[in-house]
Amino acid sequence: MKRIWITAAILGMVVMLAFAQPPQQTEPKTPPPAMPPKHEMMPHMGTPVVERAICVLYPTQGNNVHGTVTFEALAKGVKVVVDVQGLAPGKHGFHVHEFGDCSSPDAASAGGHYNPMQNPHGGPTDKQRHAGDLGNLTADASGNAHLEWSDPVMTLRGPHSIVGHSVVLHAKEDDLKSQPSGESGPRVACGVIGIAKMP
Repeated sequence: MKRIWITAAILGMVVMLAFAQPPQQTEPKTPPPAMPPKHEMMPHMGTPVVERAICVLYPTQGNNVHGTVTFEALAKGVKVVVDVQGLAPGKHGFHVHEFGDCSSPDAASAGGHYNPMQNPHGGPTDKQRHAGDLGNLTADASGNAHLEWSDPVMTLRGPHSIVGHSVVLHAKEDDLKSQPSGESGPRVACGVIGIAKMP
């Protein structure tokens, strides 16, 4: 009787071992990646959503013109705010230029007007114009100029974004019609447009 009991006990242990499941190993859970800041969101093709941009203007050789240009994305277009000092009284052409390069003494390194759609030069209200055509700034007797303008053509986003290009201020008035750049004379200040820190 004792042998039968021992044999049954051994058989029971064999059955239990045969059907026992190995302990399941669980992989450690990793937290989801943090959401990037608003201006770094990438909705398509890795293009950042830019809400604000800024350009700090520096004088070209022999000039004393300086100031800032800020850009703010609107539902359609861009709000432009300009504050400049050191100009000669009167009107001065200013434009977004092709290259974000102000390294040469006369700012020739900035290239021509930013014109991705290959349109003729014109004024900021013309139906056909360069994307960079901003018209004229008017400086007072002290050489200071302020302008606020909502531009329907420029954009801070997508393949035709002005970010990374430059703003150039000229010595003379842009006549808004002469090709290819309005006969606005030498370049007196230049600055590169960069993404601005969100408030």
